[in-house]
Amino acid sequence: MSELVLDVLSSEATKRDAKFYLSRFTSENLITTRSKPPETRRYDVGVNLGNLYVPARAIDQSPVFVQRPVENTFLDKSSEPLHIALVKIRDPQSIMDATLQHVAFTLVQLSRLGMTSVLVVDCDICKDGNTFDNRLLAAQQADRVAAAIEIHDRHGVRRLDSVLEIAGINKEALSTVQVQSSTRVTNRNLLLTLLRKGEIPVVAPIAFTSSNQTLVLLPADEALLALTREFAGLKPQLNPDADPAAIAKNVKSMQKEVSLDKIILLDSLGGIPASNKADRSHVFINLEQEYDSIKSELSSSTSASHSPAEMRIHSRNLTLFRNTLALLPPSSSGLLASPNMAAHSTQRLEVSPILEVGTRRQRNPLIHNLLTDKPVISPSLPSRRDVSRGRGIDVVPTTMIKRGMPVTMIPDPQTHPWLPPTPINPSIQFADPRIDFVRLSQLIEDSFGRKLNVPHYLARVQDRIAGIIIAGEYEGCAVLTWESPSHDPSRMVPYLDKFAVLKRSQGAGGIADVIFTAMVRTCLPGGVCWRSRKNNPANKWYFERAKGFRNLPDSDWTIFWTREDVEENDGEWPLRDYESVCRKVEPSWEQD
Repeated sequence: MSELVLDVLSSEATKRDAKFYLSRFTSENLITTRSKPPETRRYDVGVNLGNLYVPARAIDQSPVFVQRPVENTFLDKSSEPLHIALVKIRDPQSIMDATLQHVAFTLVQLSRLGMTSVLVVDCDICKDGNTFDNRLLAAQQADRVAAAIEIHDRHGVRRLDSVLEIAGINKEALSTVQVQSSTRVTNRNLLLTLLRKGEIPVVAPIAFTSSNQTLVLLPADEALLALTREFAGLKPQLNPDADPAAIAKNVKSMQKEVSLDKIILLDSLGGIPASNKADRSHVFINLEQEYDSIKSELSSSTSASHSPAEMRIHSRNLTLFRNTLALLPPSSSGLLASPNMAAHSTQRLEVSPILEVGTRRQRNPLIHNLLTDKPVISPSLPSRRDVSRGRGIDVVPTTMIKRGMPVTMIPDPQTHPWLPPTPINPSIQFADPRIDFVRLSQLIEDSFGRKLNVPHYLARVQDRIAGIIIAGEYEGCAVLTWESPSHDPSRMVPYLDKFAVLKRSQGAGGIADVIFTAMVRTCLPGGVCWRSRKNNPANKWYFERAKGFRNLPDSDWTIFWTREDVEENDGEWPLRDYESVCRKVEPSWEQD
C-alpha cells in the first residue's frame, strides 16, 4: 500500500473510516506506478495530509449508530471496478491561480487514493451563444485547469477534445429519466484507458454535430449528464430491433467496468442554502425525501443573502444532482463545495468561546467524503455542536447529496401533529394499515439481536404510540410513545421507545441520521427523551446528538434528551419527569 494511503488512514480519527475505505479500495486501485512529486511540492501548495485529520473531540471521531460491536470483515474485491468521480468546476475563469492549484492538488490526491476524476469546466457562458469567443474561453479554461493539475503530477492529466458528439435520437429508444439525449460520448475506450493509468481527463463542454461536424458549445450540465450515462452503461440511442437480452448483458458488462462513485460540483456559491437556517446551508440532502420541498424553497426564496440569480444556480445544481444520481446505484453520492473549501487543508477554524469547543484543523471535504462517504458534519447534530458554523467564521459549508430513500412518518406531522392522545384524537395502533408490524418487529429484532416479546410489547404501548418513523423499506425505524411519570400520571412525556437500523445498514448510508433528524426537527421539535444501557456502543452517537444526558442513579441506564431547557430546571420538571419515565418503562424482550 502506498505511503500516502498509510499516511492518510493513520491520521484519520476513526478505525471505522479506515475499514470502510479499505473495504472499497484495494491496492490495485491505488495509483502507485508513477513517481510521486517531490515532498516539497506538498508544502508549496499548502497541503499536508499528515496533519489533515486531527482528532477534535467526539464530533471529529465520527461515531456511527450501532447496537453492538462491529465485526472486522472485508469484502472480496477480486473483480474490483474502476472507481471514478465526475467533477464540474463552475466559473473557473473567476478562480485565482493559487486556489486553482490547491484544488488541482486535491484532485491528484483523490487519484492516488484510488478514485480518479473526470473534469468538466463550466464557464457558464452557453446562454451567451455558440460563438467562437465563447468556445475559445471554454477551451482556454480547460487548458488552464489541466496545467494546474500538471504542476503536481506531470503525467497525471490529459486535456481531451472530440469526446462528445451531438446526434439525432431514436424516439422509440429507452426513455428513462435523462437517458434520451442527443449528446453522447464518442470514445469510451480512451477515457477508460486514461482513468486506469490514474490520468485525469479534462473536458471542455464542446461537441461535434454528427451531421456536419460543426463545433457546438454545450451546457456543461448536459456534458456531465452524457458522461454519467456513459459510465452508467446507459446509451442515449438503442436499436429498437436489438435483442433485449443482449442489450441487458452489454449494459451489465459496462457497469462492471466502472463504478461512478461521486458527482462533485465545485461552485463558488457553496452548499445548497436552507431557508429555515439563516446564512446556513443543507449539510445533507436525501433527494427521495427532500427534493421537491427544497426545490420549492429555492424558487420562492426572498433571502437577503442570496440574489435571485444565485438561487437559480442553486436550483440548477440541485436538479443536476437529481438527474445524475437517478442514473446511478444508491451507493453513489454527490458533493457540492466551493473551490476554496476544496482547496482547504491545514487552515484552522477560530471558534467562538461560547461554543465551548477548541479550534481544529479544517478537513478537506473531498478527501473526507472519499474516506467516509459522509458529510464533514453530521446532519443530525444539534446546532451548538456544529463547529464550522460558529459566529464570526467565514466558511461556506458543503452539501452532500444522495438519492436516498423515502422516510415515512405515521401520522404525517404536517397534517396531524404528534400530540398526546385524547378521546377525540386517539393514539395510532400497530394495526394501522399503513404499518407492517411483522416487518417492523423483524427490523427491531435484527437491530438489537434479541427476540421481542410481542404480546407484552403490544400491551405496554397500547394507546400510547405517538408515532412511527420508517426509513426506506423498513431499513430503519423509530417508535415513539407517550409515557406518564409516576408522580403525575396526567402528564404525557414523549419517549423514544425503539430506535433500530438493520445490521447490514448500521454505520453506512446515514439511515440513523435521517431518522433522528426527522424525529427532532419534524415530528417532535419540542423535545424527546430516551434511555440506553451504560455499556451500549451506540451511546457515543447519542452523546453527540442529545442536548443533555445523565446517568440514572441506582440503575444501569443513561438517560438522554433533546429539549433545550432541561438543565435550567435541574431537579424540577422536566428532568424529574424524564427520570421517572425511564425508570418506569418495562423491557419487552424474551428471556435469554
